Amino acid sequence: MEAFAYTDINAPLVERCRLGDRRAQAEIYKRYSKAMFNASLRITGDFAEAEDVLQESFLSAFRELHSYKGDSSFGSWLKRIVINKSINCLRNRRLQLVPLADQHDNAAFDHDDHSLGLDPEDLSWRADVVRRCVQELPDGYRVVLSLYLLEGYDHAEIASILHITESTSKSQYSRARKKLLELARQHGL
Repeated sequence: MEAFAYTDINAPLVERCRLGDRRAQAEIYKRYSKAMFNASLRITGDFAEAEDVLQESFLSAFRELHSYKGDSSFGSWLKRIVINKSINCLRNRRLQLVPLADQHDNAAFDHDDHSLGLDPEDLSWRADVVRRCVQELPDGYRVVLSLYLLEGYDHAEIASILHITESTSKSQYSRARKKLLELARQHGL
């Protein structure tokens, strides 16, 4: 079996951006802006801040394009910039992870949806209601939930990004899920 090397389909555009081609930059922006805005919005929880993060991220990416080595896709590299800037935005807002209770509950989160009164076949939640529920989560819960569930980072990576312990990341995620279910019930889901 023959091995194939990974080739980023955006490599020619990225190279043109490196040369200062404004049209190539506009095309890169057009291709990635919506997805990067959504990633930032999930973390910051604020439309205006997500817009600011998006603009700052693209400016930073174009300014630092010389550091992009092509080891991963351009989209992955850009997403990491967006996530870091989103988290910095929260830190500037004095991000406070929700404090753990004095009596730490080490019990695993109950994954049996039937015990919660939910029919797994009936979990066709409307996206706009779920999005509002996620935005209502405390910052610490929302950030960990977004990074783990929506962005695909594992707890070790989240711990490194947020400068917390891995167990804190797991605990925040578990509590975020419980809170999200509670909010969903309050919204009639």
